Amino acid sequence: MRLILAPMEGVLDHLMRDLLTRLNPFDLCVTEFVRVVDMRLPPRVFHRLCPELHQGCKTASGTPVRIQLLGQSPEWLAENADQACRLGAEGIDLNFGCPAKTVNKHRGGAALLADSEQLYRIGKAVRAAVPAHLPVSAKIRLGLEERDSYLENSQALADAGISELAVHARSKKDGYRPPAYWPLVADIQKRLAIPVIVNGEIWNADQATQAKKQSGCEDIMLGRGALALPNLGATIRHGNDAMSWHEVVTLLLDYSALEVEGNKAVYYPNRIKQWLNYLKLQYPEARELFADIRTLKHTDDIRRELAKQASQL
Repeated sequence: MRLILAPMEGVLDHLMRDLLTRLNPFDLCVTEFVRVVDMRLPPRVFHRLCPELHQGCKTASGTPVRIQLLGQSPEWLAENADQACRLGAEGIDLNFGCPAKTVNKHRGGAALLADSEQLYRIGKAVRAAVPAHLPVSAKIRLGLEERDSYLENSQALADAGISELAVHARSKKDGYRPPAYWPLVADIQKRLAIPVIVNGEIWNADQATQAKKQSGCEDIMLGRGALALPNLGATIRHGNDAMSWHEVVTLLLDYSALEVEGNKAVYYPNRIKQWLNYLKLQYPEARELFADIRTLKHTDDIRRELAKQASQL
């Protein structure tokens, strides 16, 4: 079984990848998407979203990182896949799953699930641009408005030559509402000769087991669950106990130091509140802490509140 840390725009940046791969035995991370429109992007764009390019495209703990591209043009996606590989990328991932309205209205992300021919053209162009020894993967949902296009779309991408396929087991319209339809992923897994990875609604080790069983997939991709339970990967693979709240608060302080140093505190207040919103799903104590910092806007004030919480545990 492989454990893969999902791409999450505005959430799982390089600092969070660093932190979570220290705690968990992830086999692979995928970056936030690089938005491709109509140009070959300069190296600084790739280095900003994937600083791991400076260290062999791996996190500090040695977990490989794959660069994700999002767009609708086969030619420009291929150009930028070539650019990423020249900069040291160890593989390319294609985003056909993002449900964000701002992305979809420009025919990016999940909007392309309505056009299997375009998926094929994109997959084929990118596969041709990427050296044969490097993987090209893709992530899809089960459909756009309905869960009805997943077999056609997955087959189109497989025919295009992609190496593996991650499937978020919901439609774009489903968003992130439970349940995830893992048995439908089994239809894809049975049809394709390439590896299929199941994703969606995996919050604990028991659900990971069920997702594997119902989908027939050996590999799992973790997204929101990995933020709600920071050592989720370790609980799945090694049977570790869930982190205690004290350990989580210590982790929040560690993350705070990384975030302030890495982003000069620009994004820190929003990022820490965003993470606490996920932690509330697993830790009741996170609700109280979120209430304490919800109105705080300054980095130093938030870090003092975290330190105070840690001293009381």
